[in-house]
Amino acid sequence: MHIDQQLLTKKMTENIKTLGELKAAGYSPKSIKDELRTNLIAKLHAKEPAFQGIIGYDSTVLPNLERAILSKHNINLLGLRGQAKTRLARGLVNLLDEWMPIIEGSEINDDPFQPISKYGMDKLEANGDDTPISWIHRNDRFFEKLATPDVTVADLIGDVDPIKAANLKLSYADERVIHYGMIPRANRCIFVINELPDLQARIQVALFNILQEGDVQIRGFQFRLNLDLQFIFTANPEDYTNRGSIVTPLKDRIGSQILTHYPVNRDIARAITTQESNINDELIQKIHVPELASILLEQISFEARTSEFIDVKSGISARMAITAYENLMSTAELRLIKSGEKSTSIRMSDLLGIIPSITGKVELVYEGEQEGSEEVALLLMGSAIKTLFDEYFMEIKKLAKAGEYDDFDKLTEWFINNPGFELINESKNEAFIQAINSIEPLSNIIEKFQPNLPDADIVFVKEFVLWAMVEYKKLDKKKFEEGYEFEDTIMKGY
Repeated sequence: MHIDQQLLTKKMTENIKTLGELKAAGYSPKSIKDELRTNLIAKLHAKEPAFQGIIGYDSTVLPNLERAILSKHNINLLGLRGQAKTRLARGLVNLLDEWMPIIEGSEINDDPFQPISKYGMDKLEANGDDTPISWIHRNDRFFEKLATPDVTVADLIGDVDPIKAANLKLSYADERVIHYGMIPRANRCIFVINELPDLQARIQVALFNILQEGDVQIRGFQFRLNLDLQFIFTANPEDYTNRGSIVTPLKDRIGSQILTHYPVNRDIARAITTQESNINDELIQKIHVPELASILLEQISFEARTSEFIDVKSGISARMAITAYENLMSTAELRLIKSGEKSTSIRMSDLLGIIPSITGKVELVYEGEQEGSEEVALLLMGSAIKTLFDEYFMEIKKLAKAGEYDDFDKLTEWFINNPGFELINESKNEAFIQAINSIEPLSNIIEKFQPNLPDADIVFVKEFVLWAMVEYKKLDKKKFEEGYEFEDTIMKGY
């Protein structure tokens, strides 16, 4: 008889308190890599997602990760910042059995059937089938360490503990004086080392035998600990040249290196932002976000990843769009609070509220430093506006052919005839909508190029057209304390 270890319940584990009872229940031990493999296969057969909350990796990263698990490999996730490497590693916990038995009191999660520590072996020898066991939930089987230059071998592997030796009156030749580090304590667990290249080379060397043979040396003690671990490493390609590297023999011992990536299109990026942003439902009900506004927010990140002012090798984290969205909503919320109105819609001027989310998350090259971080953020917004205008409307040509006269020329002509047009940032909804709708050529442009827009989005898209005309130098926009004044470029300076 063999129990289904994946379906072990808390109640069942409370009734199994000794090794003999565990044997009687039909429990059979398996390595953590076999455990992950078995449970992954079960999920794949059941057509269940193996990793929850991971968007955009279905046909790229996840198949590679599943192959690595089936191959029982230690894994290195290689990618730029903000590519869900840590989330992928933490998601592996859900592929573990819910409960795991250990010899009660063991510091290194000794398997009751095959203990590896002196404590565990002594317990088993003394008690046999009466050896007491305790249970660990899978959420407690995840260990994570950020690699920093100050990490030592003692932190990871262990050291001699003189206090333990004194208290137990043990000789330093006695194995029991060893204080185990994080890796032995993570026996039969998932152990993640984030930013592996930041780990000093001599510390990386200490991992060689742990990954391959299980040998551990601590202060002259050399003994075999057949540690059962699933190692996951994460690394950023930038680190290979800027701060360190993964030493070649260690790379050779890592079974699979899996490349992560940024969202391949805006729809995936929007889904990630929506999932990860910290916006409460009440605020979502009060503030309407036009589709073009959310697309524009994501396009800023895409522009940043190709910008000449930004060090693209350092990456543009998905967190930039997430925090920008949160700031965008907060900008509109602040206007809502001041106006006393119950609801509002995102405006183009609200985008200026996301600048702090951009400036803190991009690494500028020399040319970018010369421009200044805020100016670079505005340039990214401008580039995103032009990209989307070309997609949603038409490409504005710098030189029109003689005799050509289109809807956008009518728009610039309107501003010649209506100088001093202003949009007030904090104006109430009705006044703002009335001001936008007074620009008659905008209605014709929307009807011609975007006839199927939802009614709630029309005002925002009209305002977007104005900002795009500024980017294409067809209109001028002057900022003053309360808002913006739009005018034709011919009238500029008069």
